[in-house]
Amino acid sequence: MIWSEAKSKKCVAIPKVYDHKYSRGVLGVITGSAQYPGAAVLSTSAAVATGVGMVRFYSSSGLAHLVLHSSPEVVVQPGAVTAWVAGSGIVSDKFDDYTTWLRHRWFKVIGLQSVPTILDAGALYLADKLEQPTLITPHAGELAKLLGRYGIAVSADEISDDPKRWAQECADILGVTVLLKGSKTVVANNEIIIELPESTPWLATAGSGDVLAGIIGAIAATNEIEILSSANRFAEIAATASFIHDRAARLASKGGPISASMIIDCIPEAIRKVLA
Repeated sequence: MIWSEAKSKKCVAIPKVYDHKYSRGVLGVITGSAQYPGAAVLSTSAAVATGVGMVRFYSSSGLAHLVLHSSPEVVVQPGAVTAWVAGSGIVSDKFDDYTTWLRHRWFKVIGLQSVPTILDAGALYLADKLEQPTLITPHAGELAKLLGRYGIAVSADEISDDPKRWAQECADILGVTVLLKGSKTVVANNEIIIELPESTPWLATAGSGDVLAGIIGAIAATNEIEILSSANRFAEIAATASFIHDRAARLASKGGPISASMIIDCIPEAIRKVLA
């Protein structure tokens, strides 16, 4: 299945007159670290720009201050959420240093609320450990490492050469939805494979994956019931987020270089164009 603007439009939740901030979805975010603090800022800012009732950020005061400086509407108190995003900007080795260990401890709260969950970077190892609907967002190198834990020897280059095969195989093994990032992004679960149009090469910039995680999280949080009710909805949400991510990047680029922050600035316009 090739994803399109028309298909994306069906996944963007438009607020109704009776909606309030809680009914519009609440996204819980566990991202960023002492090594990569910018990931916390980028993922939360992207979620806010995508449109969700509330973003809750889980962290120590240091990262929280950075997030609030960029997005003062983010809530830094724990509470109920309708989706999780975790792992962006956090290294996978939780014993790398003390601050990383502290960030990994926050992952324990994910299982306390059985809502749609997006795992990126340092949280990918949780992929087969959660009971709720789970989406993982690895690039080829991360997927190769993840599959290696299950005795499957494959290189990042081999995955990049045949992304549909390896995204599907990972989805089958782990029982999750897989968004395999790359110039040819693929989304797969054990039933369907979705191919995204080729993305702009300008997206190959630091922090763009953190932005994507925030977009996915926001759309998932506004589609909680739909994801819990349909086996394929999470894949469709992931494809929609990737489509919007690329469209925002193209709006920011206009044929020239961009930064992750520039992509965030163009997310609302990208969504307006999808909904038009």
